[in-house]
Amino acid sequence: MVRNILRKYNFHGRVARRKPFLSKAHRRARLEFAKSYIKKPPEFWNSVLFVYESKYNVFGSDGKQMVWQKPNSELEMKTLTPSVKHGGGSQMVWGCMSAVGVGNLHFIDGIMDKYMYLDILKQNLKQSAEKMGIFPHHKLYQDNDPKHNAHICRLWALYHCPQVIRTPAQSPDLNPIENILDHLNNRIRKFKISSKNELREKLMSEWDKIEGNVCAILVKSMPKRLNEVIKCKGGPTHY
Repeated sequence: MVRNILRKYNFHGRVARRKPFLSKAHRRARLEFAKSYIKKPPEFWNSVLFVYESKYNVFGSDGKQMVWQKPNSELEMKTLTPSVKHGGGSQMVWGCMSAVGVGNLHFIDGIMDKYMYLDILKQNLKQSAEKMGIFPHHKLYQDNDPKHNAHICRLWALYHCPQVIRTPAQSPDLNPIENILDHLNNRIRKFKISSKNELREKLMSEWDKIEGNVCAILVKSMPKRLNEVIKCKGGPTHY
C-alpha cells in the first residue's frame, strides 16, 4: 500500500499545524523587522509591555476537537463537544505582560474600534507599567492592526509611551503574550464553563495565577524568535 511505502520512508500522517498565511510582502517585512531588532541587547526587552487581544468561547474553541470513540458511540454525551445556538457566547479580552509578569486583563464588550482601543490604553497601560515597575521607561509592543495605527491612538502613544514597537502583519510568533493567552485558554478549559459570566470569572482568576517566571522565560526568548525569523527568511517559525 502507498501508506506503508510512505511510512517506510519516514512519512507519517499528522494534522497540519495552523499558521498565518505569509505572502512575499509579509515575509519581507518580518525579515526586516527581525534584522532591525536582533541588534538590541537582551535587557532591551525587559521594559517592553507586550499587548494583544484574544477571544475565548464558552463552549471551547472554534475549531474541531479530537476524541477517542468506540464503534457506534459517536452520539454518547462523553464523546460530544457541547454547543448551543449562537455558540454559547464568547468574550474578547485585551491583556498585557512584561518580563516581570502579567498586567491588567481588560474585558472587551461591543465592537472594538479605535475609540475603544484608545480607552483601553488609557485605562490600563500606565497602571500596568507602574504595577510591573517599568514606568516611565516602558515600551509599547503591539501589532499593526488598523485600530492600533489610527491617528488618535498614535498621537496618544506619542505623548504617553517612550517608544512604540509595531510588529509586522501576520506575526503572532513575534509576540510572546500569544503564548500566555494560549496558556490561559488551556487553564480555563479544565473547568466546565456554561455561561459568559462564569467564563469571565475563570479568565480573571486564572490570569492572576500566571507566574512571573513564565513571562520572564517568554520575554527572554525574543532574540531566539528573531533569529529564527531570519533563519527562515521571514517564513513561519515553530513559536
